[in-house]
Amino acid sequence: MNLIVNGEPQAFEAATLADLLQALEYEGDWLATAVNGDLVHREDRAMIHLAEGDRIEILSPMQGG
Repeated sequence: MNLIVNGEPQAFEAATLADLLQALEYEGDWLATAVNGDLVHREDRAMIHLAEGDRIEILSPMQGG
C-alpha cells in the first residue's frame, strides 16, 4: 500500500502502525507518532490499521547543542 511517511511517498506491506515502525526499524519508547494528523500513543500503535494514502509522521528526539 502507498503511504506518506514524514512527507515522502513510500510503498509498504504494513497493516498497522506498529508493523510500519518495525519495517522501518524504529525501536524504543521515545518516538512520537501521528496518523493523518492525529497523535497515536505508543500503547495504541498495534490497533491503528493503515489505509492507502495515510499520512504518517514519526518524530524522534535529536541531540545537539
